[in-house]
Order: sequence, then structure tokens, then C-alpha cells
Amino acid sequence: MRRGTFREGTVDYAAVGATHAPDLMQYPPERSIPAEESWRIGSGEERFRTAGDALLSWTAQRAAGLSLEDLRPASGPSYAGVSFDAEGAPIAPSKNEVEQRFDASGTPFAGPGMTLKLRGRVDGMSADAELRVISVTEEPRCIGFVLGTMGGSVVSGEESFQIDWHEDSDEVWFTVRAFDAPVAFVYRTIPALVRRRRKTLFARYLRAISPLYATPV
Repeated sequence: MRRGTFREGTVDYAAVGATHAPDLMQYPPERSIPAEESWRIGSGEERFRTAGDALLSWTAQRAAGLSLEDLRPASGPSYAGVSFDAEGAPIAPSKNEVEQRFDASGTPFAGPGMTLKLRGRVDGMSADAELRVISVTEEPRCIGFVLGTMGGSVVSGEESFQIDWHEDSDEVWFTVRAFDAPVAFVYRTIPALVRRRRKTLFARYLRAISPLYATPV
């Protein structure tokens, strides 16, 4: 079945949280193109913590050649993002408050409800977008966050970034999942460009989080 029509805030797509759905690749939101990649990036707690901090401090986006602008916290102090059930369906707002942290330059880590603007280019095309942090996860063996488009982008949709430290193998894995609905005319005309854009972004994210240790699945 396809994702529901829940909307959160001012995002410009209906299927909020669909990147959490286990069947995303088989049943993506209507008119969107799904993508998913996982890479083993090392093992052990130190690797997990280091990669998690790099992820939450926007290393993947910055190293992908994108600049962050106008980062703003959630509009209300009680906002804590969105929770999802096992099928990726949004449920009541999360009650897991995340303490705000900052990197060495004073830039805030990803926080639930935060809005921001990205500027840059991918494969010669604009990658500018207004985004909202839909949710943030900081658990003993899982760290990640979800970004949703609010407008001003060549595509509409969602990206999830997640670092997992597997208890059974001690391995650390980095997973990115996304769905993109073409907005720009050229992407609507040539859908293959959406896939190429996503492939380029995935490769940049991987180099950012694990320049030495990554092993593709």
C-alpha cells in the first residue's frame, strides 16, 4: 500500500516519514523515485560515535558541496519532531527531547523541527532547497535524522540519514534512504536525471562520513 497523506508543518509533500517504511523501494509515494544505499563504515563504539557526530553536524551535506544557510530552531519550544510506527506511518509527536548541541564553529547540530536552506549544485544543476528536520534519532546504537523539502528545490521529497551499530557483529553501517518527486521541468521530462542526481549525492555523502573505511554492499 502507498504511504498516507499526513502533512507536518509546511513541507511540500504528503508522505511524511515514508523513508522509515520498510517497503519504500517497492511502494514509494506517488510520482516519486525511491533510492536506498547502505555501507559498512567500520566497527566499534568509537567509530559509531564519531560517525554519528559527523552526521548530526551536517558533515554529509557540507562535504557534498552544499552550503547551509539560515538555520532556525523549531518555532515552539515543545516541538520534538514526529514519531513513526514500524510501517513508517506518522503517529503522535515524539516526546524524546533532544538537547541542542553545536559544532566547533557554533553551527547547531540537526534538531527536530529545525528549518534551513541549502545552496549548491549537483551535476551542473541547482541543489538549492528549503528544508525541515522532520525527526532526529539519538539512541545507544542508532543515530540519524530525516530531512523534508519545504520548497525551492528541483525535487520534492525526503531523505533519511542513519548510522547503526549492530550488536551482533559490532559493525557500523551508514544508510541513506530517499524519495524524490521531480519538480523542475528537466527532471519531469527526463526522470533518469533524478536517479543520476541521487547517485551523485549518495556518493558524496559516503565520502563525507567514511572517506577511508567504507565498503559498498
